[in-house]
Amino acid sequence: MAERFYLYDDIVETKTRFVSFMGENQRFDLAIIQSDRYYGKQIVLDIQGNRFAIIGTDDLNEEGYLEYAFNLSEADAEELRSFLFELI
Repeated sequence: MAERFYLYDDIVETKTRFVSFMGENQRFDLAIIQSDRYYGKQIVLDIQGNRFAIIGTDDLNEEGYLEYAFNLSEADAEELRSFLFELI
């Protein structure tokens, strides 16, 4: 077996918030991870949908980003966007 080539292998301290809320059409079960990586953006994991994205305010303002990243309808994405604007 060839020697493994690592690009990086770091351990960092993180702060994780688990939150669940009910929108008009669906339930959101999220894990929001903060670390010193990703230029101040946060990793948002959709636990039920098996999707994640690295999100900052610029991403929340980008049209269609949440719809694509989390495979959501426009209405559901707007509910998630509204919630994430309170956190990020």
